[in-house]
Amino acid sequence: MVQSLTRKEVCELADGDDLLFADGFDEAIIGVSLHCPGRAVCVVYDYSKAIEALKKQGMSDVEAVEYFDFNVGGAYVGERTPIFIRSEW
Repeated sequence: MVQSLTRKEVCELADGDDLLFADGFDEAIIGVSLHCPGRAVCVVYDYSKAIEALKKQGMSDVEAVEYFDFNVGGAYVGERTPIFIRSEW
């Protein structure tokens, strides 16, 4: 599993770019995206760590996945919307 980073470390990586963070998922932050044509730099989170964060709040496996899919993964808040990746199955 990829090592988590703090908000401060991610802001330093972004080198002054404004970032949007997903509330409640700081322990799942793993980096920032690179500059890509048509896409702003954004915070990158590990999907598995995000699910674990929801489970720590008392959700079951199924509840955490359903909550994430509907409320987090499907959310779009502009060009700086955070990215969630899967690094393992």
